[in-house]
Amino acid sequence: MTKQEKSWILYDWANSAYSIAITTAILPIFFKDVVAKGIDPNMSTAYWGYASSLSTLLISILAPILGAIADYKNFKKRLFTGFFFVGVVATGLLVTLNQGDFIKCIVIYTLSVIGFSGANIFYDAFLVDVTEEKKMDWISSLGFGFGYIGSTIPFIVGIIFIMKPSLIGLSSTVAATKLAFFITAVWWFIFTIPMIKNVKQKYYIEPSKHVMKESLSRLLDTIKHVKEYKVIFMFLIAYFFYIDGVSTIIRMSSVYGRDVGISGNNLLIILLVVQFVAFPFAILYGKLAEKYSAKNMLLIGIVVYTGLTFYAYFIKSVLGYWILAMLVASSQGGIQALSRSFYGKIIPKNKSSEFFGLYNILGRFSSILGPFLMAIVTQLTGNSRLGVFSLVILFVIGGGLLLKVNYEEGNAENKPLT
Repeated sequence: MTKQEKSWILYDWANSAYSIAITTAILPIFFKDVVAKGIDPNMSTAYWGYASSLSTLLISILAPILGAIADYKNFKKRLFTGFFFVGVVATGLLVTLNQGDFIKCIVIYTLSVIGFSGANIFYDAFLVDVTEEKKMDWISSLGFGFGYIGSTIPFIVGIIFIMKPSLIGLSSTVAATKLAFFITAVWWFIFTIPMIKNVKQKYYIEPSKHVMKESLSRLLDTIKHVKEYKVIFMFLIAYFFYIDGVSTIIRMSSVYGRDVGISGNNLLIILLVVQFVAFPFAILYGKLAEKYSAKNMLLIGIVVYTGLTFYAYFIKSVLGYWILAMLVASSQGGIQALSRSFYGKIIPKNKSSEFFGLYNILGRFSSILGPFLMAIVTQLTGNSRLGVFSLVILFVIGGGLLLKVNYEEGNAENKPLT
């Protein structure tokens, strides 16, 4: 494995700490139990869904434009670094939150999502620069796999402090939670240094005197003709739907757990175990993709998610939530990793940032639809179980469309662009 491949994988190790602490576990629970304390539980769940939708809407608007700009020589690394710093700083600012800071929490969380998601556009696009096509499924899966393990280290430290704040001389769980936010920001920063130092942009477009104008022109031309690229177009539409369900379950799992009666401490332990279980499954998906193809493994993951969405409706105990969490862990990383690598194979490498901008805008816009769908169903029915159940339609549509993606891996003739 090359230094660039290792450094690229290490960024997943770094930023996954944000994913579990801020997106999935600690911040959502802190929001429910402290920031939004006193608000009706179902309404606070709805508000969290709206906040998630708002943050992803903003980055979705920026993603394709920034992606087109990043394809110029030396721009990809600069944009990655800029968004990375925004995310780290915003994560650090979460230590300033207190009870009743509802608006402040939404603003800081939105900035952190913009930084995290913006950096990921260029991180994903670097996949074509750091490795060869035949290794993409494996390297992408290793990234997600080691990301799960790497994220557990600061998460475990945070959980220990939150459960036993007296161990480090803190007087409350609130203070310990804020320390966990700070640890997450520091972890993310330190382990991103190799990515910034070692990863280089191999494929690019030569510099232009009018970068913004020509970037917009190229982007508009790509969007105008995207239907002509049948493989890419069909995959993107399928991805829009099925990744929507995956992202929504990741974002809303903790607040849903609280709604069905799972304690905050139990949720933290369950989500920690999910990280360990997800590691070997993400690697397994990468290995099986070499034998059965990434497309077939994606379809298997979608079937698993469809089943667990039905199952989630009937959860009434801690054991039931444990089973649900393990089902999520079995396919979460595999779906995300193979979606990224499959897409990397079918796009033109010298326009990877532009096309990953489109990839991310669909991923982010789908992240608006899913939480909004769950939020509105929950608010209208007063039942978050129905909110989760409503997500099944996203997996059914996404899986059906993916079946129609006609691409034989390893056959260059399938590629709409070269």
